[in-house]
Amino acid sequence: MTGTIVHDLVLVTGVSGGGKSIALHALEDAGYFCIDNLPPELLLDFLKVETHRGERRVAIGVDVRSKGSLPHLLPLIKQLRAQGQPVRSIFLDANTDALMRRFSETRRPHPLRAVSGEELERGAAANTRGLVDAIEIERELLAAIKVESTVIDTSLLRPAQLRAWVRDLVSVKGGSLTLVFESFAFKAGVPSDADFVFDVRVLPNPYYVHELRAQTGRDEPVAAYLRAQPEVQLMQSQIAAFLQQWLPNFIADHRSYLTVAIGCTGGQHRSVYLVETLAQLFAHHGQVLKRHRELDAR
Repeated sequence: MTGTIVHDLVLVTGVSGGGKSIALHALEDAGYFCIDNLPPELLLDFLKVETHRGERRVAIGVDVRSKGSLPHLLPLIKQLRAQGQPVRSIFLDANTDALMRRFSETRRPHPLRAVSGEELERGAAANTRGLVDAIEIERELLAAIKVESTVIDTSLLRPAQLRAWVRDLVSVKGGSLTLVFESFAFKAGVPSDADFVFDVRVLPNPYYVHELRAQTGRDEPVAAYLRAQPEVQLMQSQIAAFLQQWLPNFIADHRSYLTVAIGCTGGQHRSVYLVETLAQLFAHHGQVLKRHRELDAR
Protein backbone atom coordinates (compact mmCIF):
# COMPACT_ATOMS: atom_id res chain seq x y z
CA MET A 1 0.00 0.00 0.00
CA THR A 2 1.70 3.17 -1.16
CA GLY A 3 0.78 6.77 -1.84
CA THR A 4 -2.04 8.88 -0.50
CA ILE A 5 -5.11 6.82 0.37
CA VAL A 6 -7.77 9.42 1.10
CA HIS A 7 -7.89 13.13 0.44
CA ASP A 8 -8.01 14.12 4.11
CA LEU A 9 -7.87 11.80 7.13
CA VAL A 10 -8.62 13.03 10.66
CA LEU A 11 -8.46 10.82 13.75
CA VAL A 12 -10.49 12.01 16.73
CA THR A 13 -9.53 10.51 20.06
CA GLY A 14 -9.23 11.52 23.70
CA VAL A 15 -10.60 10.83 27.15
CA SER A 16 -14.13 9.55 27.64
CA GLY A 17 -16.40 12.54 28.23
CA GLY A 18 -13.97 14.86 26.43
CA GLY A 19 -16.42 15.71 23.63
CA LYS A 20 -15.58 13.26 20.87
CA SER A 21 -19.20 12.94 19.71
CA ILE A 22 -19.52 16.72 19.43
CA ALA A 23 -16.27 16.90 17.45
CA LEU A 24 -17.38 14.17 15.05
CA HIS A 25 -20.72 15.91 14.50
CA ALA A 26 -18.85 19.13 13.72
CA LEU A 27 -16.69 17.31 11.19
CA GLU A 28 -19.75 15.65 9.64
CA ASP A 29 -21.33 19.10 9.24
CA ALA A 30 -18.08 20.25 7.60
CA GLY A 31 -18.40 17.55 4.94
CA TYR A 32 -16.41 14.69 6.43
CA PHE A 33 -17.54 11.07 6.27
CA CYS A 34 -17.39 10.05 9.95
CA ILE A 35 -17.16 6.66 11.58
CA ASP A 36 -16.96 6.17 15.34
CA ASN A 37 -15.10 3.56 17.39
CA LEU A 38 -13.38 1.84 14.49
CA PRO A 39 -10.97 -0.81 15.84
CA PRO A 40 -7.42 0.17 14.78
CA GLU A 41 -6.89 -3.27 13.22
CA LEU A 42 -9.54 -2.41 10.63
CA LEU A 43 -8.12 0.99 9.75
CA LEU A 44 -5.94 -0.09 6.82
CA ASP A 45 -8.69 -2.21 5.27
CA PHE A 46 -11.19 0.61 5.67
CA LEU A 47 -8.85 3.06 3.96
CA LYS A 48 -8.32 0.64 1.06
CA VAL A 49 -12.07 0.68 0.48
CA GLU A 50 -12.03 4.48 0.57
CA THR A 51 -9.64 4.63 -2.40
CA HIS A 52 -12.58 3.63 -4.64
CA ARG A 53 -14.85 6.40 -3.39
CA GLY A 54 -12.98 9.36 -4.86
CA GLU A 55 -11.58 12.33 -2.98
CA ARG A 56 -13.70 12.57 0.11
CA ARG A 57 -12.64 13.62 3.58
CA VAL A 58 -12.76 11.04 6.34
CA ALA A 59 -12.88 11.37 10.13
CA ILE A 60 -12.52 8.35 12.41
CA GLY A 61 -13.23 8.24 16.13
CA VAL A 62 -11.04 5.96 18.22
CA ASP A 63 -11.30 5.68 21.99
CA VAL A 64 -10.68 3.44 24.97
CA ARG A 65 -13.62 1.19 24.10
CA SER A 66 -11.08 -0.42 21.76
CA LYS A 67 -8.49 -0.55 24.55
CA GLY A 68 -7.16 -3.94 23.48
CA SER A 69 -6.36 -2.45 20.09
CA LEU A 70 -4.99 0.91 21.23
CA PRO A 71 -1.32 -0.22 21.23
CA HIS A 72 -1.67 -0.76 17.45
CA LEU A 73 -2.92 2.76 16.74
CA LEU A 74 0.28 4.78 17.06
CA PRO A 75 2.37 2.43 14.88
CA LEU A 76 -0.41 2.56 12.28
CA ILE A 77 -0.38 6.36 12.24
CA LYS A 78 3.38 6.39 11.74
CA GLN A 79 3.11 3.73 9.01
CA LEU A 80 0.46 5.70 7.13
CA ARG A 81 2.44 8.92 7.31
CA ALA A 82 5.57 7.13 6.09
CA GLN A 83 3.56 5.87 3.10
CA GLY A 84 2.43 9.37 2.15
CA GLN A 85 -1.00 9.44 3.80
CA PRO A 86 -1.63 12.73 5.63
CA VAL A 87 -3.06 11.98 9.08
CA ARG A 88 -4.27 14.63 11.51
CA SER A 89 -4.94 13.43 15.03
CA ILE A 90 -7.06 15.54 17.38
CA PHE A 91 -7.01 14.63 21.08
CA LEU A 92 -9.84 15.93 23.28
CA ASP A 93 -8.82 16.32 26.90
CA ALA A 94 -10.49 17.68 30.04
CA ASN A 95 -9.62 17.92 33.70
CA THR A 96 -10.90 15.32 36.14
CA ASP A 97 -13.45 17.65 37.78
CA ALA A 98 -15.04 18.43 34.42
CA LEU A 99 -15.17 14.76 33.45
CA MET A 100 -16.75 13.73 36.74
CA ARG A 101 -19.36 16.45 36.37
CA ARG A 102 -20.20 15.30 32.83
CA PHE A 103 -20.54 11.65 33.84
CA SER A 104 -22.77 12.70 36.74
CA GLU A 105 -24.98 14.81 34.48
CA THR A 106 -25.39 12.15 31.79
CA ARG A 107 -25.51 9.22 34.25
CA ARG A 108 -23.49 7.17 31.79
CA PRO A 109 -20.84 4.75 33.13
CA HIS A 110 -17.21 5.19 32.25
CA PRO A 111 -16.24 2.54 29.65
CA LEU A 112 -13.44 1.23 31.90
CA ARG A 113 -15.66 0.88 34.91
CA ALA A 114 -18.68 -1.21 35.82
CA VAL A 115 -20.20 -0.34 39.19
CA SER A 116 -20.41 -3.42 41.38
CA GLY A 117 -23.14 -4.17 43.90
CA GLU A 118 -20.57 -3.84 46.68
CA GLU A 119 -19.68 -0.31 45.51
CA LEU A 120 -23.36 0.65 45.40
CA GLU A 121 -23.77 -0.53 49.00
CA ARG A 122 -20.73 1.50 50.08
CA GLY A 123 -22.33 4.64 48.62
CA ALA A 124 -21.30 7.73 46.69
CA ALA A 125 -17.74 7.95 48.04
CA ALA A 126 -16.85 4.54 46.62
CA ASN A 127 -18.49 5.36 43.30
CA THR A 128 -16.53 8.61 43.04
CA ARG A 129 -13.26 6.87 43.85
CA GLY A 130 -13.95 4.22 41.22
CA LEU A 131 -14.65 6.85 38.56
CA VAL A 132 -11.47 8.78 39.38
CA ASP A 133 -9.45 5.57 39.11
CA ALA A 134 -11.01 4.77 35.73
CA ILE A 135 -10.21 8.25 34.43
CA GLU A 136 -6.58 7.97 35.51
CA ILE A 137 -6.20 4.51 33.97
CA GLU A 138 -7.63 5.84 30.73
CA ARG A 139 -5.15 8.74 30.73
CA GLU A 140 -2.30 6.23 30.99
CA LEU A 141 -3.67 4.15 28.12
CA LEU A 142 -3.96 7.20 25.88
CA ALA A 143 -0.74 8.98 26.88
CA ALA A 144 1.29 7.92 23.84
CA ILE A 145 -1.32 8.95 21.27
CA LYS A 146 -1.86 12.28 23.08
CA VAL A 147 1.81 13.17 22.54
CA GLU A 148 1.40 12.67 18.78
CA SER A 149 -1.85 14.68 18.55
CA THR A 150 -3.15 18.22 18.54
CA VAL A 151 -4.74 18.63 21.98
CA ILE A 152 -7.90 20.60 22.73
CA ASP A 153 -8.71 21.17 26.40
CA THR A 154 -12.52 21.04 26.54
CA SER A 155 -12.84 21.52 30.33
CA LEU A 156 -14.42 24.97 30.03
CA LEU A 157 -15.73 24.84 26.47
CA ARG A 158 -19.38 24.94 25.52
CA PRO A 159 -20.39 22.55 22.70
CA ALA A 160 -20.64 25.44 20.22
CA GLN A 161 -17.07 26.51 21.07
CA LEU A 162 -15.72 23.01 20.60
CA ARG A 163 -17.47 22.65 17.26
CA ALA A 164 -15.98 25.96 16.08
CA TRP A 165 -12.46 25.11 17.29
CA VAL A 166 -12.53 21.72 15.56
CA ARG A 167 -13.72 23.28 12.31
CA ASP A 168 -10.92 25.86 12.55
CA LEU A 169 -8.29 23.15 13.06
CA VAL A 170 -9.30 21.10 10.04
CA SER A 171 -9.73 24.18 7.84
CA VAL A 172 -6.00 24.91 7.75
CA LYS A 173 -3.80 23.17 5.23
CA GLY A 174 -1.58 20.36 6.43
CA GLY A 175 2.14 20.18 5.93
CA SER A 176 3.21 23.30 7.82
CA LEU A 177 3.05 24.53 11.40
CA THR A 178 -0.13 26.30 12.48
CA LEU A 179 0.34 28.96 15.15
CA VAL A 180 -2.56 29.22 17.60
CA PHE A 181 -2.97 32.24 19.89
CA GLU A 182 -5.43 31.74 22.76
CA SER A 183 -6.59 34.20 25.43
CA PHE A 184 -7.86 32.92 28.78
CA ALA A 185 -8.65 33.91 32.36
CA PHE A 186 -6.35 32.63 35.09
CA LYS A 187 -9.28 32.60 37.51
CA ALA A 188 -10.89 29.92 35.33
CA GLY A 189 -7.73 27.83 34.95
CA VAL A 190 -4.80 27.48 32.56
CA PRO A 191 -5.54 25.65 29.27
CA SER A 192 -3.85 22.25 29.38
CA ASP A 193 -3.37 22.27 25.60
CA ALA A 194 -1.01 25.27 25.68
CA ASP A 195 2.61 24.84 24.58
CA PHE A 196 3.58 28.25 26.02
CA VAL A 197 1.76 30.29 28.67
CA PHE A 198 2.39 34.00 29.19
CA ASP A 199 1.01 35.73 32.29
CA VAL A 200 0.07 39.35 31.53
CA ARG A 201 -1.71 40.13 34.82
CA VAL A 202 1.13 42.54 35.69
CA LEU A 203 0.03 44.92 32.91
CA PRO A 204 -2.28 47.93 33.42
CA ASN A 205 -5.86 46.70 33.54
CA PRO A 206 -8.60 48.48 31.52
CA TYR A 207 -11.14 46.89 33.87
CA TYR A 208 -10.39 49.67 36.34
CA VAL A 209 -11.25 52.34 33.79
CA HIS A 210 -15.01 52.74 34.14
CA GLU A 211 -15.63 53.58 30.48
CA LEU A 212 -13.68 50.49 29.32
CA ARG A 213 -14.89 47.88 31.81
CA ALA A 214 -17.79 46.56 29.70
CA GLN A 215 -15.69 46.44 26.52
CA THR A 216 -13.09 43.88 25.44
CA GLY A 217 -9.62 43.81 23.96
CA ARG A 218 -11.20 43.66 20.51
CA ASP A 219 -12.78 47.09 20.94
CA GLU A 220 -10.77 50.08 19.72
CA PRO A 221 -11.05 52.17 22.93
CA VAL A 222 -9.51 49.32 24.94
CA ALA A 223 -6.88 48.69 22.26
CA ALA A 224 -5.98 52.39 22.20
CA TYR A 225 -5.63 52.45 25.99
CA LEU A 226 -3.33 49.40 25.97
CA ARG A 227 -1.27 50.62 23.01
CA ALA A 228 -0.47 53.74 25.03
CA GLN A 229 1.01 51.72 27.91
CA PRO A 230 4.82 51.22 27.66
CA GLU A 231 4.63 47.99 29.69
CA VAL A 232 2.13 46.49 27.23
CA GLN A 233 4.33 47.33 24.26
CA LEU A 234 7.37 45.84 26.01
CA MET A 235 5.53 42.62 26.86
CA GLN A 236 4.23 42.35 23.30
CA SER A 237 7.66 42.86 21.73
CA GLN A 238 9.31 40.35 24.07
CA ILE A 239 6.70 37.65 23.39
CA ALA A 240 7.03 38.28 19.65
CA ALA A 241 10.83 38.13 19.81
CA PHE A 242 10.69 34.85 21.74
CA LEU A 243 8.42 33.27 19.15
CA GLN A 244 10.48 34.59 16.25
CA GLN A 245 13.56 33.02 17.81
CA TRP A 246 12.07 29.56 18.39
CA LEU A 247 9.50 29.08 15.63
CA PRO A 248 12.10 27.74 13.16
CA ASN A 249 13.04 25.05 15.67
CA PHE A 250 9.45 23.89 16.05
CA ILE A 251 9.02 23.89 12.28
CA ALA A 252 12.21 21.83 11.91
CA ASP A 253 10.81 19.41 14.51
CA HIS A 254 7.81 18.83 12.19
CA ARG A 255 5.29 20.17 14.67
CA SER A 256 1.79 20.63 13.25
CA TYR A 257 0.47 23.09 15.82
CA LEU A 258 1.97 25.43 18.39
CA THR A 259 -0.46 26.93 20.92
CA VAL A 260 0.53 30.16 22.68
CA ALA A 261 -1.81 30.94 25.57
CA ILE A 262 -1.93 34.45 27.03
CA GLY A 263 -3.74 34.91 30.31
CA CYS A 264 -4.99 37.81 32.37
CA THR A 265 -7.37 37.93 35.32
CA GLY A 266 -10.70 37.81 33.50
CA GLY A 267 -9.75 36.96 29.93
CA GLN A 268 -11.56 40.03 28.58
CA HIS A 269 -9.09 42.87 28.01
CA ARG A 270 -5.30 42.46 28.15
CA SER A 271 -4.99 38.86 26.98
CA VAL A 272 -7.56 39.42 24.22
CA TYR A 273 -5.75 42.52 22.96
CA LEU A 274 -2.38 40.75 22.87
CA VAL A 275 -3.81 37.71 21.07
CA GLU A 276 -5.36 39.97 18.43
CA THR A 277 -2.15 41.97 18.03
CA LEU A 278 0.22 39.00 17.94
CA ALA A 279 -2.00 37.21 15.42
CA GLN A 280 -1.62 40.23 13.13
CA LEU A 281 2.14 40.39 13.68
CA PHE A 282 2.54 36.73 12.73
CA ALA A 283 0.03 36.71 9.87
CA HIS A 284 2.97 36.44 7.47
CA HIS A 285 3.75 33.07 9.03
CA GLY A 286 0.92 31.65 6.94
CA GLN A 287 -1.43 29.70 9.16
CA VAL A 288 -2.55 31.51 12.30
CA LEU A 289 -5.64 30.82 14.43
CA LYS A 290 -7.13 32.97 17.20
CA ARG A 291 -9.10 31.70 20.18
CA HIS A 292 -10.70 33.64 23.02
CA ARG A 293 -11.77 31.05 25.56
CA GLU A 294 -13.79 33.34 27.81
CA LEU A 295 -15.15 35.66 25.12
CA ASP A 296 -16.19 32.76 22.88
CA ALA A 297 -18.17 31.32 25.78
CA ARG A 298 -20.50 34.33 25.94
